[in-house]
Amino acid sequence: MTSHSLAKAKRRRFTPIALTTGVVAAALLSVSMTGTLSGFVASINNPTNTTATGALIMQEQNAAGTVTCLSTDGGSISTNTATCATINKLGGSTTMIPGQTITTNITIKNTGTVNAGSFTLTPSACTQSAAASPSGTATDLCTQLQLVVTQGATTVYSGTAAGFVTGGARTIAGPPAAGVSLPFTFAVTLPAAAGNTYQNLQASVPLLWTFTS
Repeated sequence: MTSHSLAKAKRRRFTPIALTTGVVAAALLSVSMTGTLSGFVASINNPTNTTATGALIMQEQNAAGTVTCLSTDGGSISTNTATCATINKLGGSTTMIPGQTITTNITIKNTGTVNAGSFTLTPSACTQSAAASPSGTATDLCTQLQLVVTQGATTVYSGTAAGFVTGGARTIAGPPAAGVSLPFTFAVTLPAAAGNTYQNLQASVPLLWTFTS
């Protein structure tokens, strides 16, 4: 056999080996490029992750349920403070006589979604003025008027209208949870001994109710 024929035969013998090596190299290259040929996969998607604040809102209502005031009536939940001049806790009588007691019932309700952590009632000083003309000359109506404030069976205050302001804010037991209302009664009495000098006089006691979460 010539040297040319011998070289040709060797090339034919080694051709399968060369092809096999090429396939293995290609497979290894494929693995290195794709990372893996197969495997397990598990996943959880959380598309909704939110949180929101609640609101603490106070409602005052008269006994008949015909007048309702909300702390948001001031126009903004940001201030959450309103003035309610339509529910008169001293009754608003203009014909009170000596020995008479005027009773007013109201409810204070938590209409928000947040429980109240504390509840206070803060009175301002009692002031006297003329209700009509001619008016009596007495100047101590606030110290003569007797005032009793109760929350259910609990007495919040008992004394003169003038003395109500003493001590500042009064804590109301059992601050209401969301949706709960508390009943209050205001009873004001003009002593039977009051004479003509107390005619056509008026007493005013501003009140501030406060919920705190």
